[in-house]
Amino acid sequence: MPDLITEEIVHIKGYPKRLVIFLHGYIDSSEAIDKTIVPLIDELDDVAIHVPQSPFMCEIHPNKRQWYSLHRFDPNDDRKTVPTLKECVSFYEKMAPGYREAFDYVNPYIDHCLEEYQLEDKDLYLCGFSQGAMLAIYISLMREKKIGGCISFSGILAPAKYLAKHAQSTPDILLIHGNEDNLVRFEAQEFSRKNLQKLGCLVETYVVEGGRHRVTEETLSVAAKYLNSKFRETAGE
Repeated sequence: MPDLITEEIVHIKGYPKRLVIFLHGYIDSSEAIDKTIVPLIDELDDVAIHVPQSPFMCEIHPNKRQWYSLHRFDPNDDRKTVPTLKECVSFYEKMAPGYREAFDYVNPYIDHCLEEYQLEDKDLYLCGFSQGAMLAIYISLMREKKIGGCISFSGILAPAKYLAKHAQSTPDILLIHGNEDNLVRFEAQEFSRKNLQKLGCLVETYVVEGGRHRVTEETLSVAAKYLNSKFRETAGE
């Protein structure tokens, strides 16, 4: 597959000993999420932070991007309004082809970034918001070697059944979710935690009281503490 990702924003803090890649959400862009995560960037040292832009225009907003089509699998956005989590999850299960396709073009980009800094998978940390969070979890599980860690902001483990059969590794994961999320229901956090632990992942969670579907300074502070803790744990390796 050709190198589809040709746009990115890069921050170099000191001498890069770690690589953090942050994936933007649906109806989003690298420029928008990059402005949002400035408080996180400011708290990290000796790290390269890459914010890639999806090559695909969003199907419902021509000036924004998407990692894969949601309306291809859920044309009426029913996953947001169905009464039960089980029904919601069923829509994400249908999206397996979209995740596989996104993996096929994002994963080579990640390999290229690691090679650029002469780093290994253990030095890699994937983060993402919303659709980007779901893709970050998916990629972290499907890479052959265990990465340093993964942070999901308002995401869900998807497609759970497919990953239960095909996951390649068991990364450490932090799930951040608002308990008043209006787009990806809060129950997704507990669903993801249970199923990731079944796969063998070490999972931590953080609940944003009154939190909606957004990345905030509070959640970025939590993410920064998590990353810096991981950095210290592996400093001597």
